[in-house]
Amino acid sequence: MLEKYFSQDFWSTLSETAVEWVITQLPAILILVLLLFVTLKLIDYFKRRTEKIILNRLKRKEEIEDINETEKRVHTLMDILRGTLKIVVWSMFIMIFLKKINIDIAPLLAGAGIVGLAVGFGAQELVRDFITGFFILLENQVRAGDVAIINGTGGLVEKIELRTITLRDFSGVVHIVQNGKINTLSNMTKEWSAMVFDIGVAYKENVDEVMKVIKEVGDELQNDAEFGKSIIEPIEIFGVDQFADSAVVIKARIKTKPIQQWTVGRQFRGRLKKAFDQKGIEIPFPHTTVYWGEKANALDIKLNAESNKG
Repeated sequence: MLEKYFSQDFWSTLSETAVEWVITQLPAILILVLLLFVTLKLIDYFKRRTEKIILNRLKRKEEIEDINETEKRVHTLMDILRGTLKIVVWSMFIMIFLKKINIDIAPLLAGAGIVGLAVGFGAQELVRDFITGFFILLENQVRAGDVAIINGTGGLVEKIELRTITLRDFSGVVHIVQNGKINTLSNMTKEWSAMVFDIGVAYKENVDEVMKVIKEVGDELQNDAEFGKSIIEPIEIFGVDQFADSAVVIKARIKTKPIQQWTVGRQFRGRLKKAFDQKGIEIPFPHTTVYWGEKANALDIKLNAESNKG
């Protein structure tokens, strides 16, 4: 039995088959490996070259202030693109290689399709997170260091990843939001910020004089050596916005550099309060008058007399 496998005919047939395979199949496989190597190198070159072109164009734009953050965002996106291309290239290489060594890949493809379908159903939420995160980075909707409100939760964006965004609110609480579950995203510090003021004064005040004082305080703040650097444009006064129960409300706005609106706003309110006090401009507030002793008895007698008269 064993002699049949180790006979001269067996070795002759084996050698002929090996020589034929080397002549017909091995060059194709070597060319395939060479093409794989060249393609992977071209992908790396394409990634570096494209990343350099994009960064050079972004650096020419005046609105790009934090170039380091922009470099990280572009680098992340190009890494994702490179990884995707490499997966496609390796998949094609493996299928062609298996075909060349006479392995039927149809069952493998069918099995991979079934496994991929099962994984897809289980990981659809994860895939959705990654796709949403990719477009958040691509469109530069928000970046680390911005102040944003996501699904009603506000805070400083500490980290942006393909799957999650990490926020830290004013109390120091960390909120981690899945990208795929973001319904609303409001960036409060994109390119520029603004502080809007609803300034209430008593009805007896002259609104033109009040707006003049507001303008003076705004100009003084903009000319300040420390806080003026954070203000982009002079204060905008829109005029009387509404008639409240006990106040006339004047609306104004100051445009600032990103994240500086709260600092500028606090400083403006403090200076405006001092200016109103100096000018004798009344800021109405809810208050209650309490009477006691003789004054309270006199008030009761007066009220009783008026009710009897009525």
